[in-house]
Amino acid sequence: MLHKTIELSDKFPGASLTTYVSDDPPELKMSPRRAAVVCPGGGYRFLSEREAEPVVKVFIAAGFNVFLLRYTVGPGAANYAPLIEASLAIKHIREHASEYNIDPAYVFICGFSAGGHLAASTGTLWNIPEVLKELGDAPAGINKPTGMILCYPVIMYTHKHSFYNLCGTTEPTEEQINRFSLDRHVGPHTPPAFLWHTFDDKVVDVSNSLVFAEKLRENNIPFELHIFPEGVHGLALANEQTWSQKPQFLAPHVECWIDLAVRWVKDFK
Repeated sequence: MLHKTIELSDKFPGASLTTYVSDDPPELKMSPRRAAVVCPGGGYRFLSEREAEPVVKVFIAAGFNVFLLRYTVGPGAANYAPLIEASLAIKHIREHASEYNIDPAYVFICGFSAGGHLAASTGTLWNIPEVLKELGDAPAGINKPTGMILCYPVIMYTHKHSFYNLCGTTEPTEEQINRFSLDRHVGPHTPPAFLWHTFDDKVVDVSNSLVFAEKLRENNIPFELHIFPEGVHGLALANEQTWSQKPQFLAPHVECWIDLAVRWVKDFK
């Protein structure tokens, strides 16, 4: 296993990318693997460990090479910092695809809650000037994810605390709200998505996934959407690996989401 932590930029000292890459011996003659970048949630205030390494381990077991992005949170999250960091992460992976034995055509990003907002931002805002400026003379589209895995994602201003951290104020302007309301930025440039949510999520309303999916449909962007009838916010894997001794985080009818997402990535053409 190639396991190391990389600082993505001197401008963002709190951000890091940790590699979980299979060190395949030549004898196995392994074809290049598909890659997944995992973005934990936490309202852009902290990073949830329940949505970090436990998820990484499942993707590794499925045969992917995986990267855990610990992006900037708190006051430092303003001015597109997490989005730029995610873009730099995907750029790094593609630039080192040979070293990591990765097919650069298949680099996916997976996020939970606010991490889902970051993953969706990476798919919808990858080409804005603020991001492209930080990529320098890198090839166009090097930071665009192949596809997005969005787990109970924040998309709209319904989860205000995420927006407060992104905007750097508890009284964001309409322009700032528009900037980070991702349903307003879906277009032909947006990659396909896999989404899941629970109907009775009391923290991030299910409408976030429904509205985003509808915008994808309007723009003829393929997606797979699963709405489970029950389950609290922040289920992560919804099983004993991420329940933290709290029964509400056990949802046997929901834990199939990860198998569905893995199949979606493997079948992606």
